[in-house]
Amino acid sequence: MRDPYEVLGVPRSASAAAIKSAYRKLAKKHHPDSNKDDPKASARFAEINSANEILGDEDKRKQFDRGEIDAEGKPRFQGFPGGGAGRAGAGGGGFENYTFRSGGGPGGGFGGGGFEDILNSMFGGGATRGARGGGNPFEFDTGGVGVDLDLKVAMSVTLEESVKGGEKRVRLPSGKELNVKVPPGVTAGQQIRLKGQGESAPGHRPGDLLITIQIAPHPYFKVEGSDVRLDLPITLYEAVLGAKVRAPTLGSAVELSIPKNTSSGRTFRLKGKGLPKSDGSMGDLFVTTKIVLPDGNDADLEALMTKWRDRHPYNPRSNLA
Repeated sequence: MRDPYEVLGVPRSASAAAIKSAYRKLAKKHHPDSNKDDPKASARFAEINSANEILGDEDKRKQFDRGEIDAEGKPRFQGFPGGGAGRAGAGGGGFENYTFRSGGGPGGGFGGGGFEDILNSMFGGGATRGARGGGNPFEFDTGGVGVDLDLKVAMSVTLEESVKGGEKRVRLPSGKELNVKVPPGVTAGQQIRLKGQGESAPGHRPGDLLITIQIAPHPYFKVEGSDVRLDLPITLYEAVLGAKVRAPTLGSAVELSIPKNTSSGRTFRLKGKGLPKSDGSMGDLFVTTKIVLPDGNDADLEALMTKWRDRHPYNPRSNLA
């Protein structure tokens, strides 16, 4: 993955507000719903969200700037910390501790116990047991540390993809790419397991690939449990005269009837247009109207409002202290 600063088009000195603004502009521009004829839009959108997951989080951004994690949020190898004769440290790099031991008796060789575990993980238990004879200076024992060959990666999906399902391409740290089927109704934090697609080591069964689902922030939908909220801009004349307006949903858009004299902030409930629930039912979509005036100064509108104000004065804040 590219450098997240490059993806969002911001300098390394950018403020949190600048990063947030750049992300919102790019997410809106490259959202798959707005680029249905572009097969690469989904990949660009996912890259933008992955970059924001790093730079939009203060702690992760600092870790990236210090070189502790890469552009995918994975820890970088920092070398073997500490030291000490014959030790491969665990520390922050996520590596197991191994201590080397000579088979010649106490105090010999590398001092205190577990070199055989390394050979167990490299060549399997049979190979290490067979090395006991023939004057080999090392002892081997198959009762060593287990080897975790499961590979864990994160995959970002859009809100629409989490509802409908689909197929996504995920890139592994090795550079290998896989097509992954995303089942409909997945939730953030849910894992998809692909057996045998993890790491491998001689003498061991291949591990599994564990893909953790992350749902990317949406440009205009807000998730609240299984319900979804949407602010719907309407014109002044639609609010006063009433109208039928097109409202997006997680499926196909719907025609929403706006009654006459609809105030900004009025909320309409669209049943079953939200996210799947655990019992198989669907949450709801709550649409809140937002009256938006035209850009710039409009002399005709100002004259009309002045005339109307003088003839029909009212105070909507009369109940406020």
